[in-house]
Amino acid sequence: MQILVNSNHSVSVTSNLEEHLKATVESELERFDDQLTRVEVHLNDENSGKSGPQDKRCQMEARVKGHEPISATHKADSMTLAIDGAAEKLNHALAHALDKLNHH
Repeated sequence: MQILVNSNHSVSVTSNLEEHLKATVESELERFDDQLTRVEVHLNDENSGKSGPQDKRCQMEARVKGHEPISATHKADSMTLAIDGAAEKLNHALAHALDKLNHH
């Protein structure tokens, strides 16, 4: 599974943040590995330079072989919390969607 990281100009993607992101995505979505081609991650700081409650946003889009992409978004006070939340939501969304597809 390929993991692509995109961010706007207000988010600095450090090597530590990228390592955390990839480790989180791989561990959360490991059971879907053979069904996914890639996961695109979009990181945004909605207030740019100013801080505010839940202004860090992470959107993850999983590309499922032969199906429409599945997306999940999470906002939090820090980028790592936003990544963790989005990965967990995407895990649940994939489980629900793929379970539905496999039973029909």
